Parts: sequence; structure tokens; C-alpha cells
Amino acid sequence: MTILGLLALSFHLAGLALSIHAVMGTRTAQGAIAWAVSLVSFPYVAVPAYLVLGRSKFNGYVSARRLDALETEEEAIKEVRENAAPFIGTLGDEFPAVRAAERLAEIPVLTGNDAELLIDGQETFESIFEGIARAGDYVLVQFFIVKDDELGRALRDSMIAAAGRGIRVLFLFDEVGSHKLPKSYLSELRVAGVEAYNFHTRQGPSNRFQINFRNHRKIVVVDGKEGWVGGHNVGDEYMGRSSQFGRWRDTHVRIEGPAALALQLSFVEDWHWATGETPDLNWVPQASEAADIPVLIVPSGPADARETAALMFTHVINSARERVWIASPYFVPDEGVMNALRLAALRDVDVRILIPDEPDHYLVYLAAFHFYEEMKDSGITVYRYTDGFMHGKSILVDDVSAVGTANFDNRSFRLNFEITAFFLDPDFTREIEAMFEEDFRHSRLMTPADFDGKPFWFRPAVRAARLTAPVQ
Repeated sequence: MTILGLLALSFHLAGLALSIHAVMGTRTAQGAIAWAVSLVSFPYVAVPAYLVLGRSKFNGYVSARRLDALETEEEAIKEVRENAAPFIGTLGDEFPAVRAAERLAEIPVLTGNDAELLIDGQETFESIFEGIARAGDYVLVQFFIVKDDELGRALRDSMIAAAGRGIRVLFLFDEVGSHKLPKSYLSELRVAGVEAYNFHTRQGPSNRFQINFRNHRKIVVVDGKEGWVGGHNVGDEYMGRSSQFGRWRDTHVRIEGPAALALQLSFVEDWHWATGETPDLNWVPQASEAADIPVLIVPSGPADARETAALMFTHVINSARERVWIASPYFVPDEGVMNALRLAALRDVDVRILIPDEPDHYLVYLAAFHFYEEMKDSGITVYRYTDGFMHGKSILVDDVSAVGTANFDNRSFRLNFEITAFFLDPDFTREIEAMFEEDFRHSRLMTPADFDGKPFWFRPAVRAARLTAPVQ
């Protein structure tokens, strides 16, 4: 009884201490109250949950970048800014949605780029593998999920072939997203000379429970001259080979030009966190001969001083004059984004949301009904994609388009490391527009009839799913 009593006392004391921590550190008042009440009232359950789920800042990432005072990295960042000066774009009045996003990114809009829209897995990975094959110096590869299947082995072979030609290959993956990746996969890469590391979220004595954060970025950079970013991970389902989902609808983009260095800079910061090293790379921008597209790269994550992703999307929606079209497989927005969407629709902006008809997470499926009820009276149109599984992450705001890794949910807004590429070009925006319109043709409108015929428990389940939005 003495041991049990001491154990119970320790839980209650820990609950009290952590409740104070929650009040002082949780980003929203609702979250602070929920955690504080739970930690004091139900410490046996809430204390372990808080240690895993309660942290809102990624400890150590910023200090590793700043306190180590690595001259090589500081010089690299300085060199990027100095070398990129001829390519820094001047924003006119036609791009109000990008102004604050540029300051949030701490990276300017860069001109001199070409952009190639890549729809679905076949186009995307053909382009990536071709890029790796033409590398002359180095290849940087980063994915959230990498599987040891047909596509995963094709990526492995592509990296090994590059290393065999004397190309430096740096491979970074998220240990949670790629938890099924076998040691043999990594061993083959390392034996071939590929430097392969996981993001190592839990490194450091204070981060042992820091497992609720993810590095969700998907980046490939070749020689600092061209880069790829978008929604695809590495698995056969992304090629449409899944018996469960069938066609996998996803979006990536290839960027050639100075903006590739902004993708590279994001990779280098993640690589430094994972390895403690800063690789010697090319930081001299080279303009594309094919086009002159202004591009803004916006990395975001839980190590940022501000909630970069949430602020960025809220701002671009508030800046919309004519249209806001959003494609996201996980649409569980916070109150700020919801209010921005409602206000946009109320000022006669064409607001359309594209989500999967058959999701891969049931809580997300239920939560979508809650947000539909909130949006339907504002004039917002919700499309449910029916031709397979919609996993693309794209946005179209007036004449600005974006492709990236971020979903419209709390995890992408606050818990994941993400990256988004904005394109300030009418021609490329028309390509994104055509992509959206094709997706709308393969979708059905969500209507109140979607609620008809549901069992009695469905609406309470929808409400309950909404309460789990902060951890979805």
C-alpha cells in the first residue's frame, strides 16, 4: 500500500506541475483548460498523454541551429542571400496574399525559375529518378514515409546508382512515418556510400517523449539547381497499386532555378538537426533558361517562433478577392482558418474545398461532416473526390497557386515540419486551375443529403471526432 500510495501521490504531483506547464505553454485557451482540468482530475491517464501529446514546441531544433554557432551554416545562409540578390522579386499590388507569407518564410520571392506540374505518382517519380540520374555533384532526398516495396526499392536503386557514379547522396526520413523501413534497406544504402539518417525527433535528454512531432516534408534537390516538392511519399500506393484505394491522386512540382536553393536550405537545417553536420553544397543560384517564374518557398514547423503554417494560410485566405480553391486529404481546420473561409465566402469569394470521398482515417472522415455543417450556410462548396483517394495538397488564391506538403489540420499547422511552394505566375496558375477543374469533374458535391440515412450515433460521433481535431 505504501508503494501504491507513493505512486499515486507522484501522479497527482506530476499532474499539478504539468497543469501549470500547460496553462503557461499551450497555444490556445481551450487547449490549456482541457489539459489543466484533465491533469488535475485524471492524472493517471492525462500525465502520460500530456508527456507525449501536450508539447507545442519542438525542443532543441532552434538551439541546435543557433547555439552551436556553426560558421559553415551561417556563412551558407549569408551566401544564399547575397548570391540571390539579383533574383529577389519585387511584389506589386497584384500579390497581396504573398506579402506576409514572404516575411513568415524569412526567404524572399525568387525569380528566374521554371516550374513543372507533376500529377500523380508516375509523372512524379519518373521526373525525380531522371533528375537523380543527371546529378553531377550531389543529391538530397527527404521523405516522410519510405517503404521497402517496389517504389521504395526503385528509389533505393536510384540512390545507389548515383553513389556508384561518385555522386554524394544524402537521404533523410522520418522515423515515425517510416517506422516499418527495415534495417536491411538502410544497410544497403550505407554500404553503397549513401549517407542515410532518420530525422531523430527524440534526440536529447528532454525529448524522449517528443514523438507527437513529425517531419512531413518531401524534398529532392539535385546540385542546388532543381528541386521537387509535393504530397507524394515513397510507397506503392502512391503509384496507384493499392487494392484498398486504387488510384492515388496526388500532386508534386519540379522547380528549376534559384528557388531550388530555398528547398535546399530547408533540407540542410533538418539534416543538421539529425546529424549535427552541415554539408558542403552549392549555394550559387542559377536561373532557368526555360522560364522566369517568381517562387516563394515557405518552410514551417513547431520550431518556428510563430505558427507559420496557420498564419500563412489564414493570411492568404483573408487576402482573396475572387477565389479560394483548396485540395487537402485531411481537412480539419482550426477556428481561425474556418472564420477566414467563412468571411471569404460572405464577401462573394468563390470558396471550394476538395477532400477525399473515401478517406484513409475514419476520424478525419467524421470531422469533415462537422466542418461541412459549419460552412454550408456561408456559401462554401465542398467537393468529395470519387476517382480514388485524393492526397494532393494544393491551393489556388486568385492568381497565386501553391503546392506543398501541408494539410489543413492542426498537425500540419502546429506539429509537423512542412514546406509549401507558392507560384506567382499566371500561366502556371492556369495549369493548377485546369488540374482543379479536372478533379472537380471527378467529384461529387457534399449536400445535407449526406447526413440522411445515417444511424442515430453518427452525429454524436461527428461531434466527438471534432474534439480530437488537435491531435489528428
